[in-house]
Amino acid sequence: MVDPAVSLVWRFGLASLIMVAWALARGQSLRFSLRDHAWLALQGISLFCANYLLIYTATGLLRSGLVAVACSTIVAMNIVLGAAFFGQPIRPRVAAGAGLGLVGITLVFSPEFSHLSLGDEALRGFVFCLIGTAFASLGNLLAGRNQRTGIGVLAGSGLGMGYGALAMALFAALSGKAFLIDLSLPYLGSLLYLAVFGSVIAFGCYLTLLGRIGADRASYCAVVYPVVALGLSTAFEGYRWSAAGAAGLALVLAGNLLILRRPGAAAPGAGSLTTSLSPRGGGR
Repeated sequence: MVDPAVSLVWRFGLASLIMVAWALARGQSLRFSLRDHAWLALQGISLFCANYLLIYTATGLLRSGLVAVACSTIVAMNIVLGAAFFGQPIRPRVAAGAGLGLVGITLVFSPEFSHLSLGDEALRGFVFCLIGTAFASLGNLLAGRNQRTGIGVLAGSGLGMGYGALAMALFAALSGKAFLIDLSLPYLGSLLYLAVFGSVIAFGCYLTLLGRIGADRASYCAVVYPVVALGLSTAFEGYRWSAAGAAGLALVLAGNLLILRRPGAAAPGAGSLTTSLSPRGGGR
């Protein structure tokens, strides 16, 4: 069996190669200063290594609903850490929407808290999940910072994933993990899916959105997607909503409207996705 950390090495290593090749095919330069590479390494280690290691560990100790609640705190973390370390202003509308979303997602998964006791592994898992989410938040903010300096999403994400894969490989080696790969069709198919759709496309789209509207607003996805998952479960698996869950859903939707609604002119930077994937002002 392939260890999860080793699988992450293969996943982000493959995704890195794809994104770098895509950037080169589009004529983008990968020549960056050592300072740029240091920032990209920090982004990669935070977003594609530490975050995943801690969240993967947490999922083995914690119910999925509590993982969703803990991960949704990235909205608040992006606001607070962005202000503390990057001098980003706290937008009252976004802060209020984030608050509604966090209360809402907590209500949706409130039944899960009845199974949490202070003396079991679940509490340790919840702490791991919060720390992993903090690393994800830091990675978000670093990605935004790197885009503002002119590093395109393709090149920045590709190199960041490469640094994350290297850091993950170092962790796996120091932990005595065997660098195996399962050549079965299910494993290789899953690996290809996660590398292409779960990494290249998903992070390419998300980080493009982050560059356009800011990490504080873009990260509200973490609040919305568990609700979407429960909606699908309602349609196909017979999931039944409680009164608290329905109230939580209303708060999540209200928070989403509050965060994304912009009075007056349309949001700037409404160009195509392909344009957003390119470095600002051309190659470097």
